[in-house]
Amino acid sequence: MGRSAALVTAAALTAALLTPCSDDEPPSSSPGDTVTATPRSPSSPSTTPSKPTGDNTPSVDDTPPKVVRTVATGLAAPWGIAFLPDGDAVVTERDTRKVLLVDGSSYDVRQVGLISAAVPLGDQGGEAGLLGVAVSPDFGRDHLLYFYHSTAADNRIVKARLEGGQLGPTTVILDGIPNGFIHDGGRLAFGPDGYLYASTGETGDGELAQDKTTLAGKILRMTTDGKPAPGNPFPDSQIWSYGHRNVQGLAFDGDDRLWASEFGWNTYDELNLIEKGHNYGWPMVEGRGEGAGLTNPQVVWSTDVASPSGLAYLDGHLWMASLRGQRLWRVDVHGDHASHPVDYFVGKYGRMRTVVVTPDGKLWVSTSNRDGRGDPQPGDDRILLIDP
Repeated sequence: MGRSAALVTAAALTAALLTPCSDDEPPSSSPGDTVTATPRSPSSPSTTPSKPTGDNTPSVDDTPPKVVRTVATGLAAPWGIAFLPDGDAVVTERDTRKVLLVDGSSYDVRQVGLISAAVPLGDQGGEAGLLGVAVSPDFGRDHLLYFYHSTAADNRIVKARLEGGQLGPTTVILDGIPNGFIHDGGRLAFGPDGYLYASTGETGDGELAQDKTTLAGKILRMTTDGKPAPGNPFPDSQIWSYGHRNVQGLAFDGDDRLWASEFGWNTYDELNLIEKGHNYGWPMVEGRGEGAGLTNPQVVWSTDVASPSGLAYLDGHLWMASLRGQRLWRVDVHGDHASHPVDYFVGKYGRMRTVVVTPDGKLWVSTSNRDGRGDPQPGDDRILLIDP
C-alpha cells in the first residue's frame, strides 16, 4: 500500500541518515527482542525472512477465532468504527463521506450524516477521505463524535453532535495536518487519560517524520478542543511520538499502554509500543535498527502478509487487520512485550481494514475491498462479527 520508491526518494533517505540526533531524543529503548512474524497458514506467501528473531512460536491458547455472522453488507470502504454507550456503532465510509449508524441489536444500517468537507481520493487510487472516528468519553452528556478527514489543503480533526438520530454541523478542533495522495494516517482513539490520540502519516515524504515542527508522521495527543495535552513531551505541541511512516492502528491494552500498527516500505511492517517522546526511526530505519535514540518495534511482518491498518486489544491479545495480507493477526501481550503472532482467515474475506472490540467482548472487523485496491465480491464491503 503506497510502497512506490518514487514516493520516498533516495536523496531524502540519505539526508535523513546523515542528520544527527538532537539532545532531546530519548535513549534507545527495546523491551525485548523484535519478533519477526512467520505466517503459519498454508496459503500464506513464503517471503518472510527465514531467520526470525524473538519468540514467535504458537501461544498456549491456540483456539482459532470464528466468524459468528455478517453484521452489515454493501458498504463502501468503511474506515472507522466506534461504539456508542448504548451499543450502537458509528461507521465512516472513506470515499462516500457518509457517517452511518449500525444498530447494535438488529444490525440495521442507516445514514445519520455526511462530512461534506472531506475530499476523498479513492477513485484515483489515493488514501485520503473520511477516515477515523472516536466517541467522546462524556457522550452521555455532550453527544460528541470526533472525525479525522482530508480536505484539499490538509488533514484535520473535527467534532459534531449526534442528537435525535442526526449528525449536526462540524467544528474544527485541529487543522493544518499535512495531507498527501497517500499516507494520511487517520486513526482516532481516546486514551484512559481522557485525551484524544490521533495518528498521522508522512504524506510520502519521509523527512517529515523526523521534523518536530510538523504534525506529519506522528502520533498526537490533545485535549477535546485540539490543544496540546498537559504533559506532552514537546512544548506547545500535540506531538506524542514521532518517526512514523503511516500509523493506521491505535489500541490501549489492559494496563493503559498504547500500541500502534504501522506501514513499512518494502521490507517490514511494524507493531510498536508507543512511549512518550520516543523516535520510531522512519526513514532512517525500517523494522529493527541499532540507531542511537531510536525505539525498535515489538513485532515486524513481511509487507506482503500485513500492510496493517486497524488494531484492537482484548483479553491479553492485540488483533491487527491486514490489507495487502488479507488476514487478521493475533499477537500476545505480556506486560511491555508482544509475541506469538498468528494469522487467521487468510484470503477468505479479502482486505481487512478495521477491528474494534464490541461491548460484549467480541470483535467487529471490516473489509476494504471497494477502496480501489481490492477485488470486490458480492456483498462487499462488509462488517464481520468474530468470536475470538
